[in-house]
Amino acid sequence: MSGWKAWTVVAAADRVAREQTLEHLAERGFVVTSHEVSRDGPWRIEIYGDGDRSPVRGAIDAGWHWEDLPDKDWVAENQRSFRPFAVGPFWVYPSHVADGRPTGLLPLRIDAGLAFGTGTHATTRGCLELLATLDPSETANAVDVGCGSGILAIAMAKLWRRPVLGGDNDAEAAAVAEENAGLNGVGTLCRFVVASGLQAPEIAARAPYDLIVANILAGPLVDLAPSFAQAVRPGGRVLLSGLLVEQAALILSTYARCGLIFEHRLDLETGGAWWRSLLLRREFLE
Repeated sequence: MSGWKAWTVVAAADRVAREQTLEHLAERGFVVTSHEVSRDGPWRIEIYGDGDRSPVRGAIDAGWHWEDLPDKDWVAENQRSFRPFAVGPFWVYPSHVADGRPTGLLPLRIDAGLAFGTGTHATTRGCLELLATLDPSETANAVDVGCGSGILAIAMAKLWRRPVLGGDNDAEAAAVAEENAGLNGVGTLCRFVVASGLQAPEIAARAPYDLIVANILAGPLVDLAPSFAQAVRPGGRVLLSGLLVEQAALILSTYARCGLIFEHRLDLETGGAWWRSLLLRREFLE
């Protein structure tokens, strides 16, 4: 199948925002990469794919350049470049590198290019580390909102050995998450449904939750604050990620107005940008 790439050059200050607009393409299997053209200078963003270009054409403006590539499976190439790594109590690895797991770490098998969320990004790593700090007795009923590849729901199921519900507004992502859960040996513990936020009958029926996890983007997190506050029990927690450090103040103030107070944070870097994961707790009702 013929390969292609689309590319554009953006100012360093605009890179993160432009990349965020392309995350849904990664969910659909396209490879999105970026690199610095010169020190403190502009960045080049590239999208790789093969076959049908229409999903990408519909998502980008006319300022992008297109190139045909040699006949090669670029998604597979991206998968092969994904190397195992440790984060918190987990060992995240792709299917083509099954050996070398350090003793005592929980294995998470996730392949790149199938759905958003391999664990390499600072937002996912932050969530994985913060999940490991929680008391299992306080996480009996958990949901992963915007589950992508399912990595966070799978991690919770492995960490606490109990059922976890996940939802994504992309049916393909939910299907990939189901498959990944089976490959990780927690297919009977994880259940994934198509949902916009918490808006799905199965998700609504399980409320109130002890823990709501959402690794998405700052804008949707703001919009979801009231529904999250209603769906988490008093004393329960909300773990939020997908936001830059400079966006955290808006998130905190929005959730504080809904009765969710700051408990902990974790800042990690990816691609020169600093991302914050936030752990919030629902205030007890008086």
